[in-house]
Amino acid sequence: KAMEPVPGQRISNTMNPVYLALSRLRRRRFDDCTNICTEQLEKNPKDMQVWWIKCKALTNKNWIDDTDIEDEGVAELLMDDNTTSQLPRPGTSLNRPLTHSNASGFPNQGVRPVTQSGRPLTGFARPGTGGRPTSGVTLESAMQGSRPGTSRPLTSSGRYVRLGTASIMSEAGGPFINLEKLDLKKYVERPALAKVLCDYALYVEHNPRKAVELCAHATQRADFKEWWWKARLGKSYYQLGMLADAERQFRSSIKDQNMVITNLELAKIFVRRDQPNAALEVYQTASDVFPGDISLILGIARIHDALNNAAQGVQMYKKVLHFDASCIEAIACLAAYQFYCDQPELALRYYRRLLHMGVNTTELWNNIGLCCYFAGQYDMCLTCLERALALANDDNMADVWYNVGQIAIGIGDQGLAYQAAKIAVSIDNTHAESFSNLGVFDLKKGNIEQARSNFITAQQLAPHHFEPCFNHALLAFKLGEFQESFELVNKTLQIYPHHTDSLDLLKQLKNKFTML
Repeated sequence: KAMEPVPGQRISNTMNPVYLALSRLRRRRFDDCTNICTEQLEKNPKDMQVWWIKCKALTNKNWIDDTDIEDEGVAELLMDDNTTSQLPRPGTSLNRPLTHSNASGFPNQGVRPVTQSGRPLTGFARPGTGGRPTSGVTLESAMQGSRPGTSRPLTSSGRYVRLGTASIMSEAGGPFINLEKLDLKKYVERPALAKVLCDYALYVEHNPRKAVELCAHATQRADFKEWWWKARLGKSYYQLGMLADAERQFRSSIKDQNMVITNLELAKIFVRRDQPNAALEVYQTASDVFPGDISLILGIARIHDALNNAAQGVQMYKKVLHFDASCIEAIACLAAYQFYCDQPELALRYYRRLLHMGVNTTELWNNIGLCCYFAGQYDMCLTCLERALALANDDNMADVWYNVGQIAIGIGDQGLAYQAAKIAVSIDNTHAESFSNLGVFDLKKGNIEQARSNFITAQQLAPHHFEPCFNHALLAFKLGEFQESFELVNKTLQIYPHHTDSLDLLKQLKNKFTML
């Protein structure tokens, strides 16, 4: 006979605790679920039903979307066994995107800024877009992050280890499961427990070695016909850096059961190996099987963006919006493309759409302010940038002040532009663009040595920017230091081969050398 609740008594006190824990799990109230399961396991440690619920709650609480490619660590760059061609064919390498033969009509480096690896900046920040150094991997270049002043992690799995340590330390009494003492073969006999234990090892304790051992036993018991175990085995191999074994497992899993997430994991391996065409083939094949899945179409668009093939990338982003009109990444990338194609009015429409969707960030207001300025809506641009400054923190405030300076230069207020650059440098002393602008301002004021110092600082902070190199070369040319100017202008042309002003300066230098 069911117990009738006493008036004033909470229903949770009269409900079956196991059912209550399962209800909390379904409603994603993982902490409450874990606490209930902990109390029940103290009474009966061998209750496998409660053990499963707690293990599932901890896994869901610590789960992260690892289908996106993550940044490579220092160890992956310096100890990479996957050898790629130093001179790849045009359009076949993510590390040399400027060699693409179909990049005609795309905004050049003088209009659209690029990352350290030469990839054009997209409208959406995503992991792994920093890339590896293009001019040889040295210890110094491997330690540098994708942005000036940042550094890479020692290993890509180091972050997982730190996450696992934090999750274990947050639990009273230490870790819930000690994987080193478990007899994994015993758990393989019970597939439901084995699967949740595998996810626990990957997402909570971040121990891919134990996950590999468990998946190997389970795959063997399933006569190598269970796609789920093969997919998890491939994920574990990938986290261990064994890309060839991971590829083999993912392909075998797809052969047994074609799943979207498995194709995303397989394409991630080819991106890691710098094989974009193979990744595109995986995405396209999967997209034919799963038409309308935006994660696959977004993957195709990202590869085209990284290869500097804007036309096809834009078509893919538009296709994404056809299936999902609220995809923030597609809207932001299309807005950035329209902005750099000298159509700020269209870009403003996309950014207004993001505002209507509830996005309220510093970057969005900053971009809206720039679009208003270049569209001629001068009464709105400073208001939007003020809103961006109100929302900004130390990580992005320097960029907003730099853009305030750019607008001040456009309206002729040199004093405001100089002060904005100084504020940007005071907030972020690694902001290379502001140092380059300060060098130009000091040069106009007649502070030659200070201008030279600012140009050198900008070159050291952002060696992939051509502006400080050219400014320094032009300064050296006017001071009569032709040899230094020649070296700097050649460095500029290595970064941006089609820079017209650098080509003119090089021509003048050759004429000077001929006269000497």
